[in-house]
Order: sequence, then C-alpha cells, then structure tokens
Amino acid sequence: MEQHASIDIEAPVARAWSIMRDVEQWPEWTASVRAVTLLDGALRVGARARIDQPRIPTTVWTVTDLTEGRDFTWEASSPGRRTTGRHTVEATGPGTCRATLSITQSGWVGSLVGRGYRSLTDRYLALEAAGLKARAESTEG
Repeated sequence: MEQHASIDIEAPVARAWSIMRDVEQWPEWTASVRAVTLLDGALRVGARARIDQPRIPTTVWTVTDLTEGRDFTWEASSPGRRTTGRHTVEATGPGTCRATLSITQSGWVGSLVGRGYRSLTDRYLALEAAGLKARAESTEG
C-alpha cells in the first residue's frame, strides 16, 4: 500500500533539497513531526533516525538509499511489517522544483496498519509537503 503527496515549489531544487535532508529541523516546518534525532551522525546510507510524531509510536528509521541533491529513502521494520518513506526533489524549470513524499506499507501487518492509518498518513504527507514548500519559498533562513 503506497500513499504519496507531490507539490510544486517556487525555489531551486538545491534549496528544497537542503531543507528536506536536514531532518532534525523538520519540527520547525511541519506539525506532523515533534522530533527527529539522527543516531549515527549525518544523513547517509546506513544512518538511523528516531522520529517522534503525534499519534504514531516513536520509530527508528534506517536510510537505505540516498542520492545527494535528489532523494533519500528510509525504512522501519517490525515483524510482519516494513514501512518505507521516500523523499524526492526534482527540477521542473529554472528556479523551480517538485517534491514528492511517499510512504509504502508492506507485509501482512503493514497492509492492516496502512489501512488503519490511511487518513492520518495522507494528512501528514500533505502537511510535510506544504511545510517544505513554505520553508523553501521563504526568504528567511
């Protein structure tokens, strides 16, 4: 089960990427995240991040793929469940880009959880996309 949100951003891809990859700052621009703590230093393949979100148990995610300047993927697993989050930015023109955020639930437990959290996940993806857009388009920071 996959859910995603995409949003067009009036800012260069490099700006949107730098905001997206700075995961510990996410609570500053999205209400869907209370805290992110990188457990192994910088965001890189193999690094872990503990994420605290409202209405969702605190979860440790492991980065499984990262293409600098473009995207990263992280996963969280438990018996019968794998959750994959993918975060992508791509240029759409001079000084503009599109961000796409997705969550995929797999495994027999994951499909049940995905259905149960469907509306919350849609809401959080939309909050994150809108927050990223607002932060990237802002003249501050």
